[in-house]
Amino acid sequence: MEWRCGPPRVPASLCQVVMEGLLTRCGALSIWATCSHQLSRYISHRCHHCAPGRGQRLILSRMFQPQNLREDQVLSVEGKSSDLTCKSQRLMLQVGLILPASPGCYHLLPYTVRAMEKLVRVIDQEMQAIGGQKISMPSLNPAELWQATNRWDLMGKELLRLRDRHGKEYCLGPTHEEAVTALVASQKKLSYKQLPFLLYQVTRKFRDEPRPRFGLLRGREFYMKDMYTFDSSPEAARQTYSLVCDAYCSLFDRLGLQFIKAQADVGSIGGTMSHEFQLPVDIGEDRLAVCPSCSFSANVETLDLSQMNCPACQGPLTETKGIEVGHTFYLGTKYSSIFNAQFTNAHGKPALAEMGCYGLGVTRILAAAIEVLSTEDCIRWPHLLAPYQVCLIPPKKASKEAAAAELMGHLYDHITEAVPQLHGEVLLDDRTHLTIGNRLKDANKLGYPFVIIAGKRALEDPAHFEVWCQNTGEVLFLTKEGLMEFLNQVQVV
Repeated sequence: MEWRCGPPRVPASLCQVVMEGLLTRCGALSIWATCSHQLSRYISHRCHHCAPGRGQRLILSRMFQPQNLREDQVLSVEGKSSDLTCKSQRLMLQVGLILPASPGCYHLLPYTVRAMEKLVRVIDQEMQAIGGQKISMPSLNPAELWQATNRWDLMGKELLRLRDRHGKEYCLGPTHEEAVTALVASQKKLSYKQLPFLLYQVTRKFRDEPRPRFGLLRGREFYMKDMYTFDSSPEAARQTYSLVCDAYCSLFDRLGLQFIKAQADVGSIGGTMSHEFQLPVDIGEDRLAVCPSCSFSANVETLDLSQMNCPACQGPLTETKGIEVGHTFYLGTKYSSIFNAQFTNAHGKPALAEMGCYGLGVTRILAAAIEVLSTEDCIRWPHLLAPYQVCLIPPKKASKEAAAAELMGHLYDHITEAVPQLHGEVLLDDRTHLTIGNRLKDANKLGYPFVIIAGKRALEDPAHFEVWCQNTGEVLFLTKEGLMEFLNQVQVV
């Protein structure tokens, strides 16, 4: 695979002409002979490693993707068989999406990073649609911030603590209520006219889990989107709370994930109202009570277990398990009162900001989606998050269909030019020493939404390509024109 530096593409020869002209004007032509060779080597080297450009192909053999497609290999990578306790963990290890680094910590490999970047783009769209402003706060938090709220002691051993060379104590933030409230409090001349603020970030978080398990579902290091809101009144803060909850619902709807919004306990974060967003699945660690007759649902830890009727309609409650992928809290003035996060109200008087905080587990959503959507043997992604939308499989070398190999190369180029949204989304499986069947099996495991094969019918006039729609199970035979019309309907983020 050949790479080029980012747009616009400038030929190396043009770069040399420009450089020669500059050197001539500077009277430095004598050094050109010695540096031009080095320059051309530098340009060539850089162009090999940058993102693919027009007419250049992404090919599978160049991907860094350790695969452990046999069960015994997966066990040797992760440790004991008892460690592989869920489907998503096993599949993500098998196809090279993650690799263990230490207990509860994983290397996220290229396919996973692509999927996560797409998820973050969807999250950004939803958060910014309601007025969210993206920031980034340090992971390293001074102990005094957490001591001010008593959470330094309340969090116990789950808080990862350290000292610097001067003996000053810090923690690696599992969440950032203290830090963001101190940040807003440092702005001394805020007006009610500036509110609400909806500040959010997507960063690594840390928690010293006593027993990390389930791969990315419960680890010591993970990615999270955390939003913190500052409003001028309790009424306005509740409106913002509903606004963010609606954005969460929109996010999960766009991802095609069935979810439950359940009343929840406020826990160590605090506040007066809380909801969890749960993906129902058997391996879930949370027990949920759901009413089939109305919209009521709650984490069972918030209910009186002696009275298992729905508080809203008195109907019977059913119990299910879920994976928590989002959590919202109405905090009131719990943190703003400690850090004196004030604004000037409409009467010219100082008032405390009413706060909320809202989390989404980014890496957890990825793993939970794979857990919910996949079969026992094959990964299935939310369509918007698939690392690559299309995988092309040319015929095996020296097979009867080998004459269609060149046709598949032309098809790759045509797709990337005729379907602009798929630029960078098409991968060519160039391992032509393998049969089509073996490569199709790998493609099925990896869960590309669309797999296009140049088989026997590619030799017809006109050529027909075999299209496997992985998420629906459909198999279509389409001409190039029909294929372009089909692919133009594919949505990407």
